[in-house]
Amino acid sequence: MAKWLKFFAISLFFSSISHTQSWDFNDVSFTEADRRAAVNKGESLEDMPQLVYALTNGLETDVEKFRAIYVWVCKNIKNDYGLYAKNKQKRNKFSEDSIKLEAWNEKFKKKIFKTLRKRRRTICTGYAYTIKVMSQLADIECEIVNGFAKTSSGNPDDLKYPNHSWNVVKLNNKWYLCDPTWSSGIQDLETGRFKFSYNNGLFLASPELFAINHFPLEQRWFLTEDIPTFNNFLDAPIVYNDAYKVLEDINSPTRLYNEIIQEYSLNISLRLKPKISYKTVTFKIDDGSNVKTRLPDSVKQFDNNLNISYQFTRRGFYDVHLYIDDFLVSTYVVRVKKEGVLD
Repeated sequence: MAKWLKFFAISLFFSSISHTQSWDFNDVSFTEADRRAAVNKGESLEDMPQLVYALTNGLETDVEKFRAIYVWVCKNIKNDYGLYAKNKQKRNKFSEDSIKLEAWNEKFKKKIFKTLRKRRRTICTGYAYTIKVMSQLADIECEIVNGFAKTSSGNPDDLKYPNHSWNVVKLNNKWYLCDPTWSSGIQDLETGRFKFSYNNGLFLASPELFAINHFPLEQRWFLTEDIPTFNNFLDAPIVYNDAYKVLEDINSPTRLYNEIIQEYSLNISLRLKPKISYKTVTFKIDDGSNVKTRLPDSVKQFDNNLNISYQFTRRGFYDVHLYIDDFLVSTYVVRVKKEGVLD
């Protein structure tokens, strides 16, 4: 009986987390929630209860209230890359001295929240903290998730220690994932400054796609039945922020590095979000000397599954960047070899 109860509890937990994405709320209009976020642009964080009241009062559902909070945070708090770089430098410096590292962490924590409150600038920890506190003020259950995240830089040194924080929120008795840091904007490569550019794809994101470049310290926050290993996470393709606008998951390849035989095809299988229909699929292929735009040999869509193939006629190493419409969604490294010499 005890084993059955344990199994039932586990099954109940998974039933509450599976298939939780933004389209669960396709029948909910976010027009008023987004308007609230817009009319409160630039408001101070000094009186957070008053700000939450202004954002959520009169909205009918928790998902609308959370939406107003999330959009406001993503459109009003800047990602402070200077603060991030300083923390990274100090953590590397003190990595072998636990006492100094702990002292720095405490000092930095105070600096994060002072900068957040006074200047509305922060890093991922501050974004996740703000989302959690504002949600709780609106009587919405929300938690901070700490773990590892892979960016397009693909620097393995960034994954020696947990390097990112995001949120889970409970709506209609289900948990949902979101990443306010990555939703908020991007760093302008020319000026080095932060540029607001809201990405709605990371609002109540697909857990399957999320797991490709987010690895929580607590396994329960994957919100998927199939839990990847850390090696799976390290080996996975590069997934870009724009992928969240159009994709639900990447079925295959599940690895960044792939080998195929000359004259054979690279086959990519994706799962599109519901009601997404692509216009164009293209590759940008870098052979180390030139970058060329190429069309796939075949693109087939069945329901929301998209199967793409491209044949390589020459041996060599290639960086293969996949675009759906104008969105860069993923990158693979492909080694094309002679028949009979695959490792």
